[in-house]
Amino acid sequence: MDLNTIWYLLIGVLIIGYAILDGFDLGVGVLHLFAAKTDKEKRIHLNAIGPVWDGNQVWLLTGGGALFAAFPVVYATVFSGFYLALMLVLLGLILRAVSMKFRGGMEGEGWKKTWDMGFGIGSLLPLVLFGVAVGNILKGIPIEADGSYAGQFFGLLNPPSLLVGVLSLVLFTMHGALYMTLKTDGDLRNRMHAIAARLYGASLILYVLVTVYYAFIAPYLFRQVASFNLFVITLMVLFILSFALIPFLLGAKKYFFAFLSSCVFIAALIGVVAVNLFPMLVPSSVDLAYSLTVYNSCSSDKTLMVMLVIALIGMPLVIGYSVYIYRIFKGKVVIDSSSY
Repeated sequence: MDLNTIWYLLIGVLIIGYAILDGFDLGVGVLHLFAAKTDKEKRIHLNAIGPVWDGNQVWLLTGGGALFAAFPVVYATVFSGFYLALMLVLLGLILRAVSMKFRGGMEGEGWKKTWDMGFGIGSLLPLVLFGVAVGNILKGIPIEADGSYAGQFFGLLNPPSLLVGVLSLVLFTMHGALYMTLKTDGDLRNRMHAIAARLYGASLILYVLVTVYYAFIAPYLFRQVASFNLFVITLMVLFILSFALIPFLLGAKKYFFAFLSSCVFIAALIGVVAVNLFPMLVPSSVDLAYSLTVYNSCSSDKTLMVMLVIALIGMPLVIGYSVYIYRIFKGKVVIDSSSY
């Protein structure tokens, strides 16, 4: 295993960490927009993620930094091609953070409704836009032989990528509802249970549609499965089992294991896609030979080695911090004078 492959794996781990952790708190934000009925319920949603949301976003920052350091050509091409979409994501994340802080700053129903809307929209936008971005990358984007991006913003809004955007929204809102079953009691938890069950069915339908669609337009995403690669088959079994277990665990009201199963499903799904995509990082829709890979878009071996040492020191700290925070703030949400 060379340095290029190691960095591919490390960035994959960071993406998985971000998808699982910030995925559920973005999902909670969407639920805050549609499912919270009273002011108390809205505060419960906010305080369920209040202690952890900023730590969850560290995974995104670390992943972006790692991509810049290890594969700068990919960073430059993707960020230039998706510039407007990424600015909208950034706007959503800023709006979300500001809304959490400002909502309780003044009394008044209009004031709170405004920031509730901001928090919900600020959570919904990144989920959809991240999904659309992933959908475009998986089907391939117009990259020329010199590695430059040759497309336009509205070209990103194509049917398969929009379908992945909808799947992302539904899937991570389900993930957020499963998390809320751990943090709530009574009628609110029953409602989160029911919402998670309904979104599970929608996620299954959307996933099947996306899989069939991409089997036709991006067959390279299935080449390792078709070759019966043992590692990919293992991931596929883990992926199928973890997803299939969710409704049974929900029905048995084993909420922790249902949420854990959702986490495993997300990790296995990203793993399956990554293994099938390797060694490509960004396929080219112009010609697959022009695709950006771990070998033609990487930094020097010296840079990769130095960054690997830094990563091996820094990543355990990030993981340790995350584990510590979740242990401190485990249990049901309790609203008091210091809460959001």
